[in-house]
Amino acid sequence: MRTPAMLRWAAALAVLLAVAAPAAGFYLPGVAPNDFAKGDPLPVKVNKLTSIKTQLPYTYYSLPFCKPDTIIDSTENLGEVLRGDRIENSPYVFKMGEPKMCQIVCKAKIGEKEAKELKEKIEDEYRVNMILDNLPLVVPVTRQDKNSIAYQGGYHVGLKGLYSGTKDEKYFIHNHLLFTVKYHRDDNSGLSRIVGFEVNPHSIKHQVDDKWNGVDTRLSTCDPHASKFVTNSDNPQEVETDKEIIFTYDVRFEESEIKWASRWDTYLLMTDDQIHWFSIVNSLMIVLFLSGMVAMIMLRTLYRDISRYNQLETQEEAQEETGWKLVHGDVFRPPTYSDLLCVYVGTGVQFFGMLLVTMIFAVLGFLSPSNRGGLMTAMLLVWVLMGLLAGYSSSRLYKMFKGSEWKKITLKTAFLFPGVAFVIFFILNALIWGEKSSGAVPFTTMFALVLLWFGISVPLVFVGSYLGFKKPAMEAPVKTNKIPRQIPEQAWYMNPLFTILIGGVLPFGAVFIELFFILTSIWLHQFYYIFGFLFLVFVILIITCAEITIVLCYFQLCSEDYMWWWRSYLTSGSSALYLFLYAAFYFFTKLQITKLVSGILYFGYMLLASYAFFVLTGTIGFCACFWFTRLIYSSVKID
Repeated sequence: MRTPAMLRWAAALAVLLAVAAPAAGFYLPGVAPNDFAKGDPLPVKVNKLTSIKTQLPYTYYSLPFCKPDTIIDSTENLGEVLRGDRIENSPYVFKMGEPKMCQIVCKAKIGEKEAKELKEKIEDEYRVNMILDNLPLVVPVTRQDKNSIAYQGGYHVGLKGLYSGTKDEKYFIHNHLLFTVKYHRDDNSGLSRIVGFEVNPHSIKHQVDDKWNGVDTRLSTCDPHASKFVTNSDNPQEVETDKEIIFTYDVRFEESEIKWASRWDTYLLMTDDQIHWFSIVNSLMIVLFLSGMVAMIMLRTLYRDISRYNQLETQEEAQEETGWKLVHGDVFRPPTYSDLLCVYVGTGVQFFGMLLVTMIFAVLGFLSPSNRGGLMTAMLLVWVLMGLLAGYSSSRLYKMFKGSEWKKITLKTAFLFPGVAFVIFFILNALIWGEKSSGAVPFTTMFALVLLWFGISVPLVFVGSYLGFKKPAMEAPVKTNKIPRQIPEQAWYMNPLFTILIGGVLPFGAVFIELFFILTSIWLHQFYYIFGFLFLVFVILIITCAEITIVLCYFQLCSEDYMWWWRSYLTSGSSALYLFLYAAFYFFTKLQITKLVSGILYFGYMLLASYAFFVLTGTIGFCACFWFTRLIYSSVKID
């Protein structure tokens, strides 16, 4: 007979296996596919120009590309705006199932300013991003093993090269695009759905056959009537001042067996997926093994300690006791800067709630890459709503420390971390604005962020703080002595700085491999989608932070040092230092950033991320240590 408990465990195991599996059939739940009949228009949209060398996005029409009669901006969500996405219509309009060859878009005259901008973008390896039916444009690239194809997002604006027999490097623009639209046809209805959008860019110096007649001009270099097509870049179009460039494109349609629900699978294939799997599993196994050993040692040692302490009957035996029981009269003495500790714990709880809720939605598929900007939008909104937990947590701890000015602690909780984050963000945004990049957040979006902060987050922090302060204060399991006990001289290995730095190694070790893929996703513009693995790593991070902090806290109390409050926070929080150092290592070994502004942006954002990681891991360690100390001191008899 199956009990409800067994059914719950079975369901939990099924969910865990499901989320850890590789992504398949990746689409946003609740989004209906678009069906196209033959001849239906397929509007192509253009997005930002991106470069991994500068990390500064620009709008598509900041370069002298062909423009439609009227440029129409698409409505972007908050996450898209913060990412620098600027989605607009384009002069490229396909018709379903109707191929085009040597289609002229326009002829553009390149002035001195335009030529300089094109050369700069080619030098910095900028890519052009386009969208068709919510699918990003990709360039198919044969992998090194020659057996499979990888996909790169967007095509390069152009390339650098040399004419044969010369040493001067020239810049060439990709002015002919060979688009491939893959579709899946429904046999019953005869309608088609877009499942792929690819391009092969070429640079060709077009020649007019007779005279220029707009889009109806016949070209001698690309003429379907003469069966002359562009298949290579042997005669490339150089970027020169006061010269004209003719932009053309081909579009062909290719039927595919891929169904609409699985169309993102191709985009999400990673070049090192086997290494990713092996590394993640290996990391998890090592951390789980260490955690098991730590837990076993702690349980056996504590059981022996508590049994021995509870058997001490005579006054002489009690006076001779040593170890953690000896400091029972001081262990719950409020620490210095207790207000600041309450604020950081409240902010950490806010972060924990935000990550937990966001990851659950991500695992369920609501925040897949097909929903551009969805992840960032969700994180911001959930962060704002979690202000309720921040206020509640900080005020509960503050009241335990016998604090009375709950409004003061509430204001600090509502403004400390968001204030620091906003200042850093504002400075970095000013630098981006100075570069005239589309990544600069507009004033209206900045106002919306401030409105979210002051209009929703701050009031919720006050509500949570009020509710927390109304509840009875948490009572310590033992009484605190009036006169603080003198802490004996500590061994070198119990030095606070040493134990704090050692304590951060294991939590960082739990996440650093996954961190590599997250950094690659952010800074090398690749898709990140294995949220099931990320959730497992998050769970391992929680366990690791808790256990390493408890172990070091136990050793600290055994050496009769009762100042554990801040040290427990800093022990697991020090993993943020290793995260920042790893980010610096990643910058110098994996990235090709050369501009000063781009370097400042990278380290500015990574500093902000490390600060957030410090608050999160520090809070996890503190809460675990707080629970642990209350547990052990309530388990022994204190005379």
